[in-house]
Amino acid sequence: MFLRQTRSRSTSALATAAVAGLLLAGCSGGGGGNAPTPAANPYASAEGMDAATELVGEYPREETLFTSGTQWGPPSSWNPISGAGHATGARGLLYEPLFQFDPITLELTPWLAEGGEWTDDKTYELTLREGLAWQDGETLDADDVVFTAELGKVDAVPWSNLWTWLDKVEATGDTTVEFTFSDPRYQEWDNWLYSNMVLPEHIMSEWSEEELLSNPNEDPIGSGAFKFSAVGQDRMVWERNDDWWAKSELGLEMPMKYIVDVVNTSNEVALGLMLSGSLDLSNNFLPGVNTLVDQGSVSTYYDGEPYMLAAASANLIPNQTRAPMDDVDFRQALARSIDVDKIVTNAYGGLVSKAHPSGLVPAFEEYYDEDVAAEHGFTFDAEEATSILADAGYEDTDGDGFVETPDGEPIDLKLIVPAGWTDWMEAARVIAEDASAAGIKVTADFPDAGALDVARATGDFDLLINGNAGISNTPWTYYNYAFYQPIQEQMLAGNFGRYENEEAWNLVEDLSRTETGTPEFSETLSQVQEKFMTDLPVIPLWYNGAWAQYNESQWTNWPKEGRADAYFPVMWNNYVQMGGLNTLLALEPVS
Repeated sequence: MFLRQTRSRSTSALATAAVAGLLLAGCSGGGGGNAPTPAANPYASAEGMDAATELVGEYPREETLFTSGTQWGPPSSWNPISGAGHATGARGLLYEPLFQFDPITLELTPWLAEGGEWTDDKTYELTLREGLAWQDGETLDADDVVFTAELGKVDAVPWSNLWTWLDKVEATGDTTVEFTFSDPRYQEWDNWLYSNMVLPEHIMSEWSEEELLSNPNEDPIGSGAFKFSAVGQDRMVWERNDDWWAKSELGLEMPMKYIVDVVNTSNEVALGLMLSGSLDLSNNFLPGVNTLVDQGSVSTYYDGEPYMLAAASANLIPNQTRAPMDDVDFRQALARSIDVDKIVTNAYGGLVSKAHPSGLVPAFEEYYDEDVAAEHGFTFDAEEATSILADAGYEDTDGDGFVETPDGEPIDLKLIVPAGWTDWMEAARVIAEDASAAGIKVTADFPDAGALDVARATGDFDLLINGNAGISNTPWTYYNYAFYQPIQEQMLAGNFGRYENEEAWNLVEDLSRTETGTPEFSETLSQVQEKFMTDLPVIPLWYNGAWAQYNESQWTNWPKEGRADAYFPVMWNNYVQMGGLNTLLALEPVS
């Protein structure tokens, strides 16, 4: 027997362990990439070991996978519509997409869908698998797919742009759906097929338009491999769905009965839990993990540098509804003031690399337009940053070492990143120091992750770092993220800085219409890259790793380079359907 936590029981062993780890770890400073000494292990003491033991005591260890990495506060929503802000696993473990995407092969695989094809230039026919069911026993059918697509007719729903180029969608049978496009966008459509979860019409059709984003969906009913089990201040617990459709239809079964996703308090605490064996998978950045891998304490996708797959570009987002971020000359100067190599060295110990001026991740290296980058791209150059500011009329009129706007207004900007994200915190300090050295007053500040999510969505910030635009099936997704239109009261799909440029958005939409490998695709992509580097709606800094550290004492067969089942080992929101689910299916318990 073991205790099952209910909603009302918000304190537990995990909180005790986390607090103990935090006290023993000390302050969560910047992760400089240095190897932790044995004393840096938060569970090196007897008290720490007791806390770690208590951490895993409520669930049978041989049946439970402990993960961490996305949740920086207690889960409070299971609503997958917004794409962010919900419990880790709501997308992918609970709700499922029509297709999955492999970021390594860059291929889509049918999932809820059995397949799909373009029957003519403007018509796409989708066929669902037989035997699909929701966790309450209701059939998942074509009407649910139609309902999900048509939710995009509500402006606040993140996929509302779909209806600027989709004309109609209709169920032509119990398992067949026909999509008719007024303006077919082939790359964007492939992205939609795996990025969005199919939602239950019999439940969510009862919600008002306002509830589509605000309803926390506290009793979630999905179709996936796991169902809601318990939640607390320190955890989200998923329990295996033994009636999962994929057992009978695909012969798949999860090897673990429970997944306990632990709320992060800091990267140092996560490191302690990892080293103690209280975590099996950490999708956090862990300082000094390169040395720990070399010592055999943990394992990663690569045995040596770079240790991690590249997941996304980390971008500096300037809020262009506020001066002086609305001035492109200021943004160009700010970009050149930042020594990204210092961030790579100081914050990461070489575990990441500097981003290309295009912002595209290395998987799309073949699409880099180096001629455009040579002419319009930026590199660190403090003197050039100062010169750009001076030419644009920014002067230090009061002699305090910081420039004022051309109108004589003081500049005092706050750069926010989530508290506890030690790598980003250190990066923010570097950016603030470098910008200030160039005469731009910037202060780093660290609100909790939930408050930052709200500030980002509502536009209540000066500067922030964001890495939401990750690896995908097409370079289009990064530029859709950077240039996304229309500007709304809450920005959830991208363009958090609220940059407005109709010409740029038209180019991005043209890109989505063209097929990869054609001359038209290359030409349009070069134009988009030029506009991006010229206007800098966001400033690409470095490539975030697909942080994934494994403790193999309880579970083995983790994804590693060179293996046929070397999937993307990430459980972040929106990544479960991009390798995370297959990672779970391949795991084997240590006997």
